[in-house]
Amino acid sequence: MAHFYLDGDLTPEGCLPGALVTLGGPEARHAVTVSRVHPGEPLLLGNGSGLVLNGTVESTQGGQSPGGASLTLRVETATVTPAASPRIRLVQALAKGDRDEMAVQAATELGIDGIVPWLAGRSVSRWEGAKVAKGRERWTSIVREASKQSIRAWLPSVAELSSTKQLAVLASETRMLLLEPTATLRLTEVAVRFAAADADAADAADAADAADARDIVLVVGPEGGLSPAEISVLQGAGATSVRLGDTVLRTSTAGPAALAVLNAALHRW
Repeated sequence: MAHFYLDGDLTPEGCLPGALVTLGGPEARHAVTVSRVHPGEPLLLGNGSGLVLNGTVESTQGGQSPGGASLTLRVETATVTPAASPRIRLVQALAKGDRDEMAVQAATELGIDGIVPWLAGRSVSRWEGAKVAKGRERWTSIVREASKQSIRAWLPSVAELSSTKQLAVLASETRMLLLEPTATLRLTEVAVRFAAADADAADAADAADAADARDIVLVVGPEGGLSPAEISVLQGAGATSVRLGDTVLRTSTAGPAALAVLNAALHRW
């Protein structure tokens, strides 16, 4: 399979078949010196905003050249993929070890549209001071690499660290689902309502859900789960508690599992 790289400066203009596009910077250095991409090889180049170019490497320059490493691609096809609607975002609580990062990576590969790091009351890991910027930078890097590995046309956003108070505001603006093992409502039931696209075959409530274009937001707590106070605050702002099944998943797997359910129900897969 062809390698995939990202260049946020790419635009559809000037990327017609036959055009030459040059990739520079860290992405080119990785392609030329690490992946050992050579002229004549197929390569995919995207801008993270829906545009993906499919082409053949025309030429490369190593990192020792005066202008630094670069790669020139001859475009064969240019594809523009529309943004997903509705968007699905993951609010991932900071968790011990690297379980939160595992969730971010897997969710990105599975098609999440945005990530929101959350400092939950029971979070063992804490981003404070300089760690706030470093933590977000780390998650952004994970999202970028996972997007390249899975050849995603759209690069998920990584929001600033959020508090429970800020999540309550988000709950009032979106369709927020709290992944909570003690909930009585199953995620599959909610997913069916979200996916009710045929108004003639759906009841009035289902039809209203299908016409709702607001973002869907999945909230995953840390290893200790969401506290009763957090559940109360978020439900009071409009969030709905749901469970995945009869088993309790770790914070690293709950979000990706829930996303898979929604992907299937909403025909994103």
